[in-house]
Amino acid sequence: MDINEILRFLQEQIHSVIVATVDENHLPVTCAVDIMDYDDKGIYILTAKGKNFYNRLKTSKYLSLTGMKGKDTMSRVAVSLAGKVKEIGTSKLSELLEKNPYIYEIYRTEESRIALSVFCIYEFHGESFDLSKKPIKRFSFSFGAKTKEQEYYVSDICNGCGKCISVCPQKCIVIAEKAHIKQENCLHCGNCLTICPIKAIKRN
Repeated sequence: MDINEILRFLQEQIHSVIVATVDENHLPVTCAVDIMDYDDKGIYILTAKGKNFYNRLKTSKYLSLTGMKGKDTMSRVAVSLAGKVKEIGTSKLSELLEKNPYIYEIYRTEESRIALSVFCIYEFHGESFDLSKKPIKRFSFSFGAKTKEQEYYVSDICNGCGKCISVCPQKCIVIAEKAHIKQENCLHCGNCLTICPIKAIKRN
């Protein structure tokens, strides 16, 4: 799975996500938002200028979001990301409305649609998390930003004792000369870090 596949899945299959921003007191606020589209410049969302969400985006210029698809927990795929956002106004508005015609049922007249403004999430990092796979499948990605480093990794002082393997719920640790964590299957539970007798496992 590459980033284009993830963004397509986010826009077409998930579409409605929960977005977190902060208010004037730096307290978290969430709301539901639809992913209108994406291209080589970023991800596009839409809001009305009279909403508090609009003001929070204008002030903080940053958001995080999560969306999920699946009938139950063990069949779900989640996509989460966090990044920088900027207002681009009515640029692309007509295009987004044509791609998402249900907006015409909410803002029924051309006069009412003057309230709408487009925002672009233009620099972000995130991950997809697929619980339908055995073992679980995790994929980290970035767009216009540096990819985040591995959460847990094994340093060179590892002696290959194997104690970490016994506590790994996804069995994603293998031993060669030293332990190796298969990042795409790691739950980030921290068991390996806790049990390692020589503190060879590190966390970024």
